[in-house]
Amino acid sequence: MANPSKKKISKVVKGKNIIITGASSGIGERTAFLLSECGAHVILLARTEEKLKVVKENIEVLGGKASYYPCDLTDMDDIEKTSKLIQEDFDSIDVLVNNAGRSIRRSVHESVNRFHDFERTMDINYFGAVKIILAFLHGMIECKTGQIVNISSIGVLANSPRFGAYVASKSALDAFSRCLAAEVKGDNITITNIFMPLVRTPMIAPTKLYRYMPALMPNEAAMMVAKAIVKKPNSIASGMGKFASATYSLAPAINVGIQSIGYRIFPSSSAAQTTDTKPTLAQRAFARILPGEHH
Repeated sequence: MANPSKKKISKVVKGKNIIITGASSGIGERTAFLLSECGAHVILLARTEEKLKVVKENIEVLGGKASYYPCDLTDMDDIEKTSKLIQEDFDSIDVLVNNAGRSIRRSVHESVNRFHDFERTMDINYFGAVKIILAFLHGMIECKTGQIVNISSIGVLANSPRFGAYVASKSALDAFSRCLAAEVKGDNITITNIFMPLVRTPMIAPTKLYRYMPALMPNEAAMMVAKAIVKKPNSIASGMGKFASATYSLAPAINVGIQSIGYRIFPSSSAAQTTDTKPTLAQRAFARILPGEHH
């Protein structure tokens, strides 16, 4: 599925109201710039007002339209309050991009005394995303049009070790979205899950080893979001993501074996955060064979 031209993106998003969560940096920020450049009015949500204000001002300097609403996307009451403010200010929401998220790289046995790892990822990656979907779903159904784009992870397809908490929360959103897609198809509403590979954003910065690993740039990830809005598929995944999913469906033992190798040759979370040495030959080979897999 080739990337659409900016002319094609503009044809689809011009004049549309598009909410982007996690819009103060990384994928969300780049997506906001791209869609506003193509004529959308982007509605920016994130926790830090100062950062949102800078993104909004930079978009407007470039001639785009943007509004921002500070919101703690782990606080269900704050999401409800913010959603009502947006509904008061906008007649309709055409697209909701659920991008905000939290990733934790830690093996399960390292989390036996850290149940909060699982709570934190579920709070923002699942409950927060579902809460904001529910807030705007009725309006989309009334208008008989709309799209919800969820930024998921290749880990959902590949069952990445050391990401049990993160992948479980993203998998929950994926399952919810697949059920919802069938319910709202008759209302002309599309649900699209993007199984994003590793992207070079502030989220991965604490793990120094990632500096040497293959990763998409935020602009490339933003183009994937634009492609989702233009093409409206049920899902977007890399070739490696599709391969990983197929191997687990057809030969799960092979999938588990491959992931086990990756688990053993890459360092634990604490070591990966502190080491500044380049990957070994085995690590580089594994990263080339499974690009986007962040063990």
